[in-house]
Amino acid sequence: MSYPLVGAIILNTNRKEDTLACLSSLQKCNYSNLIIWVLDNFSTDGSVEAIYEQFPQTKIIQLTENKGYAGNNNAGISAALEAGVDWIFILNEDTILDPDAISSLVRFGMSNNQIGILGPIVYHFDEPNVIQSAGGKINQEWQAVHIGQNEEDREQFSYPIPVDWISGCSIMVRRDVIEQVGGIDERYFYYWEETEWCIRARKAGWQIWMVPDAKIWHKGVQRNYQPSPNITYYAVRNRLLTLAKHQAPFRDRLRVNFSLLKTLFAWTILPRWKNKKSHRNALLQGMIDFYLNHLGIRRKIKLFE
Repeated sequence: MSYPLVGAIILNTNRKEDTLACLSSLQKCNYSNLIIWVLDNFSTDGSVEAIYEQFPQTKIIQLTENKGYAGNNNAGISAALEAGVDWIFILNEDTILDPDAISSLVRFGMSNNQIGILGPIVYHFDEPNVIQSAGGKINQEWQAVHIGQNEEDREQFSYPIPVDWISGCSIMVRRDVIEQVGGIDERYFYYWEETEWCIRARKAGWQIWMVPDAKIWHKGVQRNYQPSPNITYYAVRNRLLTLAKHQAPFRDRLRVNFSLLKTLFAWTILPRWKNKKSHRNALLQGMIDFYLNHLGIRRKIKLFE
């Protein structure tokens, strides 16, 4: 097997300890043809100094503008492409890699030149044998659903499987894919951006696979994870954006909008959802901002504070 050059990209915002732990796990990987970039998003916790001291071979890009997961990672993607990498490996700073993770992904990716995007099996960090994501699928309601979520690993995913999308906490993309379909759509800012990237790649003829021999553990989402109103906002707005961008059938758009309006009504009227006020406001703003074409970072509007 040849050893193509892999560029790992980690976005850090005041998560010094998590980023250092992620870098430590990368250092223990048995894949040597690797360049690592940390994109620092205005951290004030000493992250940059600590990374320079403990991992001097790591390249640090200090961002000058916060463009969210999408735009910030594009800065790293551009740097990696300029460095001539063959594969780009985007990681959340709160992930820990198995030593074989990168080599397993590359080995499978190089087995077929139509494989464009790969991801590992992702476990909950606090429950190391419980699956967080074995890749994702997009259902008839245009919802992005994690495969195997919260299932105990009983080797039900023993072989690589084709999937619709890969979790953005750990996603490996072939250089040729980016050169053909472009980078991450910065209008998304945060949430759904990796799903849309995968949709774009699949429409261009690339295959997307989850590789269970590659394993990582993700701290950021526990089994009892409760999304914030900000997540509700971006999930709604960007789901609608994806429907429009990829010209979903009219009946699908109608079904999704009706479902969102039904949820909005329930969160407004029914007493049992009275604690959903902030999520209701976020949902409404997400719909309004999509239809008014207010994309990128969420606007601050008094009505929705």
